[in-house]
Amino acid sequence: MPALRPPAAERAAAVRQLFAEEARCERPDLATLCLLVGAAADGTLDDAGIDSAQVELDRLAGQVPYRPGGPAAWAGALRQLLGGRFEFRGSPGDYQRLESSLLHTVLRRRRGLPILLSVVWMEVARRAGAPVYGVALPGHFVVGFGAAEEQVLADPFDGGRVLSGGDAEVLVAGATGGSLEPSVLAPADPLDVVVRVLNNIRAWAAARPERSDVALWAVELALVLPSHAARLRYERAQLLVQRGDFLTGAAELDAYAEVVAVVDEPAADRVRGQAQSARAMLN
Repeated sequence: MPALRPPAAERAAAVRQLFAEEARCERPDLATLCLLVGAAADGTLDDAGIDSAQVELDRLAGQVPYRPGGPAAWAGALRQLLGGRFEFRGSPGDYQRLESSLLHTVLRRRRGLPILLSVVWMEVARRAGAPVYGVALPGHFVVGFGAAEEQVLADPFDGGRVLSGGDAEVLVAGATGGSLEPSVLAPADPLDVVVRVLNNIRAWAAARPERSDVALWAVELALVLPSHAARLRYERAQLLVQRGDFLTGAAELDAYAEVVAVVDEPAADRVRGQAQSARAMLN
């Protein structure tokens, strides 16, 4: 399929505003946030397309057996439906595709990264009444069913395979070389899930300098979240300069320097020097 392109400036601004409003809700809706990420990436995804994706999640949820039982039964039912009947799963090649990080295209292709496939599992299961949540294992996102004392983990990237404690340890060791800490088995907050999705997109774009457009909109969405790292402002400034918007980028660098100066004046001076160099590019 052709490379996805962000929407025009007016639509992009509207998407950011909707994303910011949803992120600041008392109970942010994960599917809505992920679909707005998709709208920032794909100029062809309009409001009707977002509604259609929500309807598809509802349709899938309507095919889950009625309250199949405890956590293991819920995990099995979702595996049979999504991983079996509808063949949602991932492969190594999915890591090379931007589409793998966008909920609307994952719903269409039935392929994606672990975290987006987990979003599908969570949203379908939640609509069906399951005690479901995301589990942010280091390097590999999965879903959990049930309370801590009866928790069942499933891996949507592997078609919903139910994981033993040893399986989860192997996943973490393979991704990070470290051991599984009990704290990572706690339910992931929706905004933390979205941050991880945006981080994946930024990492994808960082490996492809020609797609600085993707890096820019991903950073701009991250910046409107209620909590974000100050260094994202520096990243945005660098991207603006890279894309030829020297004056705006220089102004952003100066603003970031003022923040940094409070704790590290030499670093602030270096950033001011970068701002001066950006303005010089206009001559």
